[in-house]
Amino acid sequence: MTSINNVTVAGSGVLGSQIAYQCAYRGKQVTVYDINDQAIEKAKSRIAGLESSYTRDLGTSAQNFAEGLSRISYTTDLKTATDDADIVIESVPEKTQIKHDFYVQLSAIAPAKTIFASNSSTLVPSQFMADTGRPAQFLNLHFANEVWKNNTAEIMGSPKTDPKVYDTVVEFAKEIGMLPIKLKKEQPRYILNSILDSYLDAGLTLWAKGVADPHTIDQTWMKATGAPMGPFAVMDHVGLRTEYNIHSVLAKESNNTDLIKAMTMIKSMIDDGHLGVESGEGFYTYPDPLYEQESFLKAD
Repeated sequence: MTSINNVTVAGSGVLGSQIAYQCAYRGKQVTVYDINDQAIEKAKSRIAGLESSYTRDLGTSAQNFAEGLSRISYTTDLKTATDDADIVIESVPEKTQIKHDFYVQLSAIAPAKTIFASNSSTLVPSQFMADTGRPAQFLNLHFANEVWKNNTAEIMGSPKTDPKVYDTVVEFAKEIGMLPIKLKKEQPRYILNSILDSYLDAGLTLWAKGVADPHTIDQTWMKATGAPMGPFAVMDHVGLRTEYNIHSVLAKESNNTDLIKAMTMIKSMIDDGHLGVESGEGFYTYPDPLYEQESFLKAD
């Protein structure tokens, strides 16, 4: 067993909330930190709403789910959140400046013992290790969406990460029910998103070019491969704000005009409140999205 018992999750969006509950479900004491009361209230609702998924996928009883909830506290004060933290898992928006500012603030108040771990989807630890004030105790720990079921934890250190800290986080990942995926070197987007982003980019490009609409693209992929979802359904589950933050950067870096156009289209959806599963509407409407209906893949 590791000495990591007190976990702070900074950022309570879709994935941050999942990480927080999974840690609590596996017996850790968890503090959820976010920037205001509105975000905290959304986190409480989002985490409570995980019960049906844990019941369906893991057979969790109502009592066991409630026990997990009892191990979670919430705060908008970062110092309170980290007072006795053994690890802080950062899951703030995927914007470089926000992460820089967060680590500068965190480094000034967190205890010396605290390990810092970023759940960044695309950025590498070398980009922020100087901000942390403790590069030896900093690394990336990336979770897949629906962490209780898609239970991988990609672990990526910088050249300055202490190997003992790395090994401790590998064991911690096991303790919270994850399969540790150990990366040997820094790689933007890790293994999972290096593959996933190319897949999503292909779908977005087809849509932006007007080759086919999102439902047709998803139908094609699902019918031909047997996958449970196509790229646009995946984006709904990840959250369109997260996808926009990630793919708008990739589009600009590559100067891909089709992806830039697709990001403009997604930004319009976000402005209309269509955020994906989180808001009940994205490329599909929820619950009971069209791609889950038997007729979606049937020939007329």
